[in-house]
Amino acid sequence: MDDNIKKELQSATLDRLINHLRERKDVQNIDLMNLAGFCRNCLSKWYREEAEKKGVEISDQDARAHVYGMPYSEWKEKYQK
Repeated sequence: MDDNIKKELQSATLDRLINHLRERKDVQNIDLMNLAGFCRNCLSKWYREEAEKKGVEISDQDARAHVYGMPYSEWKEKYQK
């Protein structure tokens, strides 16, 4: 498989995972951590870290908004139990 195709597939897969988690607001981060060993905050941290490797500065707040689809404080207020 061509490296560009592989990266496109990986990117699309991550986008689907993020969108799935945005739709499943009923699934709490603690549940994800207990079952899978990662949560939305982990994804946002990994996103920020990968951006930094490319020389792109992204704040924790902006990385979380990317994963959550809204500011983290808003998500917490609306959906965190």
